[in-house]
Amino acid sequence: MRPSAGLTFGGRYELQSRIAIGGMGEVWQATDLVIGRQVAIKILKDEYLGDPGFLERFRAEARHAALVNHEGIANVFDYGEEDGSAYLVMELVPGEALSTILEREHVLSTDKVLDIVAQTAAALQAAHAAGLVHRDIKPGNLLITPDGRVKITDFGIARIADQVPLTATGQVMGTVQYLSPEQASGHPASPTTDIYSLGIVAYECLAGRRPFTGESQVAIAMAQINEAPPELPVTVSEPVRNLVYACIAKNPADRPQSAAHLARAAQALRRGDVHSAAAAVPAVLGAAGATAATMLLPQSGATAATTVLPSASGPGSSGAAEGEAETTTAPKKRSPWTWPLIILIAILAIVLIGTIIAFATSGGGKGLSTATNTTATTATTAAPTTPTTAPPTTASTIQIDRTKYLGMNIDEAEAAIQGLGLATVRQESGPASEPGQANTVTDVNPSGPVPPGTTITLTYLGAPENPAAPASGPQIAGATSGDVDAGSTVQLTWDGQQCPAGQQISGYTVTVAGGTIPGSANPTQTSVGPGQTAVSVLIGNTPGQQFTAHFMYFCGQLSSPESPTSTFDITAP
Repeated sequence: MRPSAGLTFGGRYELQSRIAIGGMGEVWQATDLVIGRQVAIKILKDEYLGDPGFLERFRAEARHAALVNHEGIANVFDYGEEDGSAYLVMELVPGEALSTILEREHVLSTDKVLDIVAQTAAALQAAHAAGLVHRDIKPGNLLITPDGRVKITDFGIARIADQVPLTATGQVMGTVQYLSPEQASGHPASPTTDIYSLGIVAYECLAGRRPFTGESQVAIAMAQINEAPPELPVTVSEPVRNLVYACIAKNPADRPQSAAHLARAAQALRRGDVHSAAAAVPAVLGAAGATAATMLLPQSGATAATTVLPSASGPGSSGAAEGEAETTTAPKKRSPWTWPLIILIAILAIVLIGTIIAFATSGGGKGLSTATNTTATTATTAAPTTPTTAPPTTASTIQIDRTKYLGMNIDEAEAAIQGLGLATVRQESGPASEPGQANTVTDVNPSGPVPPGTTITLTYLGAPENPAAPASGPQIAGATSGDVDAGSTVQLTWDGQQCPAGQQISGYTVTVAGGTIPGSANPTQTSVGPGQTAVSVLIGNTPGQQFTAHFMYFCGQLSSPESPTSTFDITAP
């Protein structure tokens, strides 16, 4: 059944409008016809209905999300299958995904990032306490409401800790850019897996980029296992850096002890309480967090003793290994990903050798030479012999494209440039002529290639100057006294006004009482153009009453205060 507006599922959920299209299906806003509630309904694509794996994953999302009751996790209300369609009814969360916010703003403030981390970690702790690991924490699965609340969505690939995974053996689940090293190596996910992914999200929010990139999914996964993250911008305080580095430590044991500890640390850093943050996550205090985050594989020639993994021969082998380790006076810990990496490199080597043989058989001599060189280069890149203990050095220059920032909001431009590791200073050039132009950047200096640490001056427009109140109110043309004849038609005039420098007058609005303005849709008020300073008024036929009038003028979208009110006594003719 193809989703369309007006279609009803389960006899009660009427589709209103489509919200999004995802990999597994479509999400629609719908009305619960029974109780009148607005909900979100996720509908599995028809092509996946015949796939038992996809259908079971869809059912699992309903079961998993229903296990947890927390304000930071989108509620699941219902699940159903009918007429060849499977659907999931969820809480309709107002707001937008964090991924959308990052596309628009690129870099978020440290306070905002810590708030997102604290809320997400608290919700993850509730899931972990229920035995559930999300396994796909990423900006697209974090919804931010207008008042700043975070809601975790999409438990479609979540796994209960003691259950057999829904996927085939060895299949990696999750989005590779946010994948933990243990997931990339084919090891089971754990609560610290979600902490790692949340750490990658925090890094991206602070730096405006993901820490690990590559030309392919495999390259990115290898980077997650082996590479050190680039340094966060210098504008990020050291305790916050250390917290993020601790979250993305290669070894799960070096990450925050639990999502609850991470939430407490993030909340404390928001308050500026480094002591309490360190009590929750000790790595906040210093190099321990950064060291854990940047730890790479040891040199293949290292002489330090290692702990041998248990073999198929049983406990005896393990005991022997332990005995050998005890005889070493200074044991060093080998990265837990050494063997998975060796196996992965061996598989890649076999594939490459097969490709070379096939190419040689087809007679591609020149191509064989190129392939051989590529193989050597790839092997060298994949298995570096010199470990790196610190993030790479900063580039010699940073490119500032002036045109990119012109017209941008000053706050956004400042955050983006500071995210590049540069300092900024603001300089107001004068008031804007329209409210929509206020706080927009008009100049960036210097621009082009600049050294790291350069201070960039951002020139911007200030708030527009408001028009002043008129000095006097309207007058009746030709009147020699404060009286006006009942039932007469008069010309109401006022002095022309001037707007602040840089602004143009756009019109006047006149308001009367005790009379009417002929031809106006509103008999007691009318608006006229900038060149007109008079209107005709029919005075009320009510001797003994008063006729009053006042006006205001407009400079673009800005209005002046009202003029003084002019008052005339209505007398018999």
